[in-house]
Amino acid sequence: MYRTSYLPDPIILPQMLLFLLKPSSIVEISLTCKNGAQNVALYADVNGKQFPVTRGQDVGRYQVSWSMEHKLARSGTYEVKFFDEESYSILRKAQRNNEDVSEIKPLFTVSVDHRGARSGPWVSTEVLAALIGILVYYLAFTAKSNIQA
Repeated sequence: MYRTSYLPDPIILPQMLLFLLKPSSIVEISLTCKNGAQNVALYADVNGKQFPVTRGQDVGRYQVSWSMEHKLARSGTYEVKFFDEESYSILRKAQRNNEDVSEIKPLFTVSVDHRGARSGPWVSTEVLAALIGILVYYLAFTAKSNIQA
């Protein structure tokens, strides 16, 4: 089992967990370390894919975003695993050597609930409103022509 000692006992406060209508997701967290470490370089792992974590303007604020195809955006709970540089390099080395990556422990994990990808209506409301408007205009014009005839 691998474990890093750079960030002992991190305190994680999820700030925003957001799934957009498009197949992209954003997780924003606040991170405070008991040893006082600040502006730590972090990486995230979602379903076996790694993404860099960006630092916010405020100290201890981090954000990671990713996207996936609608077909792959299943409903359920996603585990977002966060790694520091040391544990991330161990993870990447294990992947290159086709080793078991389940033994590499993340610094912390954030669970994200997702209801599934939304496909939306087949026809947008704007198109539907335009078609109804054209239908009303046609009926009114036809009735006017019949009255005048």
